[in-house]
Amino acid sequence: MRTDIKFKNYTDDKYDALCGFLIALNEKDDSHINWNWARLEWMIEHPEFDKSLKNSIGLWIVDDKIVGAAIYDMYFGEGFCGVLPEYKDLYQAVLEYACNELKDDSGFGMAICDENPTEIEMVQELGFKIADQNEIIMERKLDDALEAKLPDGLKFFCPDPMENAYELQWLFWQGFDHGDDKVEFEREEEIIPRNRKHFNKDLGVAAVNENGEMVACCLLWYMAGTDYVYVEPVCTIPPYRGKGVAKAVIFEALGRAKKLGAKRAYVISDMEFYERLGFRKKYHYSFWFKKNGEKDYDKFSCIGINPCEAMNGYTKRTGKL
Repeated sequence: MRTDIKFKNYTDDKYDALCGFLIALNEKDDSHINWNWARLEWMIEHPEFDKSLKNSIGLWIVDDKIVGAAIYDMYFGEGFCGVLPEYKDLYQAVLEYACNELKDDSGFGMAICDENPTEIEMVQELGFKIADQNEIIMERKLDDALEAKLPDGLKFFCPDPMENAYELQWLFWQGFDHGDDKVEFEREEEIIPRNRKHFNKDLGVAAVNENGEMVACCLLWYMAGTDYVYVEPVCTIPPYRGKGVAKAVIFEALGRAKKLGAKRAYVISDMEFYERLGFRKKYHYSFWFKKNGEKDYDKFSCIGINPCEAMNGYTKRTGKL
């Protein structure tokens, strides 16, 4: 029995510790980079993220350091389970918790890197089945000049998610192909400024036209002390596509991150567009799903935690900030 490990449900005072856990998890082996601190920060203030459930996130702690976590993705039903390498024996308990406490009416699913055979074997033993869904992580080294010119009439602008919330959401509405009807946009969208603790607005780069309207945008996420940057999201409104605008804002943003210490960039995508910008496929993640009622287990049995201590979805990429 691991008496040094304590279980705790997530509270907001553990946010930085959870970010630190995700950074440590990817420090020596980045095969979990599809779930990193930046994805958490982007998600936890996303308008579709169900904050009413966040205390159900499970944390496993040793001396105030998070060594394992089970996190849902937007809603119950899909999420992430991870443990630091030196606590690999804890992985089954984290999985069991997720299957019992983060499931929806169908069950619980998660994406696992094809290069993690131990985790794949574990989910198979717990009754997970592979599904027809996947994620691709692409990587780009930041060791070149990263030069790209904006078309005439456009200029760079750093949008502030607090001050420019309306403009950003209008850009994403158009850029993710919801149309250009502003009346519909204002009827459907609730404009809420998003205050993300570690977001550096100087790394978010937009292209603005002569009328002061944002026509393309790339937001980046970088944490001092790490050597990578996470790309999320990127979009261009339809009239400005195919003109090199997206390449210019992405390269401008990546160049700024490089000056801060980033040596590589990651994006969750398999689009040929990113390959043309120098990104290469790094990891393939298969989706594994466990239906309700299939091979249930007594959670926490391997670390001696009373089930009564525990409280009783893949990201929908709508492009919302």
